[in-house]
Amino acid sequence: MHYVVVINTNDGETDYKAFASSADAIARHTSASNRIRSGESVRMTRRMLAWLGFTLLGIALVQPAAAQKKAPEAAQAEISGGVVKLGVLTDETGVLSSPSGKGSIEATRMAVEDFGSKAAGKPIEIIHADHQNKTDIGAAIARRWIDVDGVDAIVDVPNSAIALAVQEIAKEKNRVLLVSTAATVDLTGKACSPVGVHWTWDTYAVASAAKTIVSQGGDSWFFLTADFAFGHAMQRDATRIIEASGGKVIGSVRHPLGTADFASFLLQAQSSRAKIVGLANGGSDMTNSIKQAAEFGLAQGGQRLAAIAAVITDVHAVGLAGAQGLLLTTSFYWDRTEESRQWSKRFFARRGVMPTQMQAGVYSAVTHYLKAVDALGSDEAKAVVAKMRDMPIHDFFADRGLLRADGRMVHDMYLVEVKKPEESHYPWDYYKILKIIPGEEAFRPMSEGGCPLLVKP
Repeated sequence: MHYVVVINTNDGETDYKAFASSADAIARHTSASNRIRSGESVRMTRRMLAWLGFTLLGIALVQPAAAQKKAPEAAQAEISGGVVKLGVLTDETGVLSSPSGKGSIEATRMAVEDFGSKAAGKPIEIIHADHQNKTDIGAAIARRWIDVDGVDAIVDVPNSAIALAVQEIAKEKNRVLLVSTAATVDLTGKACSPVGVHWTWDTYAVASAAKTIVSQGGDSWFFLTADFAFGHAMQRDATRIIEASGGKVIGSVRHPLGTADFASFLLQAQSSRAKIVGLANGGSDMTNSIKQAAEFGLAQGGQRLAAIAAVITDVHAVGLAGAQGLLLTTSFYWDRTEESRQWSKRFFARRGVMPTQMQAGVYSAVTHYLKAVDALGSDEAKAVVAKMRDMPIHDFFADRGLLRADGRMVHDMYLVEVKKPEESHYPWDYYKILKIIPGEEAFRPMSEGGCPLLVKP
C-alpha cells in the first residue's frame, strides 16, 4: 500500500509519494494516523518534518544492514532439499565399465572429499546406479533420481543413446547433466541443452587426429564400427576429416555391441589392404578387436591399427606386446605433468589401476560444478551452468579449458602412440605423445553444430 503525505514548508505544499515502507511508522507518531491510513493529505509542521527526516534516515540506515544479515540465510535456502546431491549413472558391469564404471564413482568421491564434502555450507551426497547399457533403464533411473531422490546433477553416463535420453530428461526437469564418457557430438549439437555439459571428449575430437595420421601416410582406411550411436558418429566424423585431408575410406563393417569373435570382421579389414584399420568402438569390444588383430598379424601385413577411442586400461588389458604401435587420441594421460601424476597416483592407490580420460574428466567436471554451486549459494541448474561458463578451468585435466554456450568444454587433445615393450621404463609407462591438438582445432566449431540455443529469436 502507498500513501501520500503533503508537507507544509511555509512556501507552498509539496507532494511526496512512495513512503510505503515507512507510512505505518509515521502514522503511529502523528495525530493524523487515521487520515494517513485512509490516503488523505496531512499538513505537517517544521517539527514534524524534522521528525520525519530523522525517521526516514534511520530506516534507510537500518534496512541495508537487515538485508545483509538475511543474505546468507537466503543463499542457503537456494540449496534444494538442504543437500547437494550427485547421481553417478554409469556402466558398472558391462562393456563400458572399464573406462567409466566404478572408477567414475571413485573419481566423484575423490572430488567431493577434496572439496570438503560441503558446497554452499550444505552437505554433498553421492548415489550411483548401473544403467546396464539399456536406454529405458537409464532413463527410468534418471527420472526416479530427480523426482523421488532429489538429485541435482547426473554424472558420467557412458553410452551415447542413454546420454541423449537423459539429457532430454535433465532439460525437462531443470537438472544439470555432466557427461564424461558418452561421446556423441549431438549432445552439443541438435540435442544441446542449457543444463547439459559435455566435458571430456567426443567423436569429433578423437577423430581430429585422423588429419595427422593421413599427413603421415595413413591415407587409406577401413573401419570396424560398433553398431550403435557412438560408433556411427565416430566413423562419420573420422571419415569427414580423412576425406578433407586427402585420404579415403575404402570400406567398413559394423559389429554388435559386446562382440567376442572379430574373426570375420578382421578378415574383411585384411582383404581391403587399407593402410589404417580404424576401430570405431570401445570398452571390451575394442580390447578384443586389438588382441585378435595382433593374432591375425595385421601389423605384419603392413596395416596399422588406429583405435580412435582407446583408453589406457584397454592398452593395459591387451599388453604392450599386442598393443605396440597403436595410435589413439586422448584428452588425458596420467604421466603428462606433475599435477596429473600426483592425482593419478592417489586414484591408483584407491582403485589399483591408472585413471582413464573419462574418470579424470569426471573428477574435473564434478569439481568445477561444485565450485559454481559454492560461488552462487544455489543449485538451480541453469544458473549453475551459466556460472560454470564464467569461471576459468585450470586443473590437472585441462590446462586452459573453456565451457562454451553449447555445453562443450574445450581443451587440448593428444595424439599418442603406444610404446614398444622395450621403450617402457616403469608400470603404466605406455604412451608417446606425438602431437598436441589445440582445443580450438580438436572440437567442432559451434557454428557447425546446429545447437538451437545459439539461434537468435
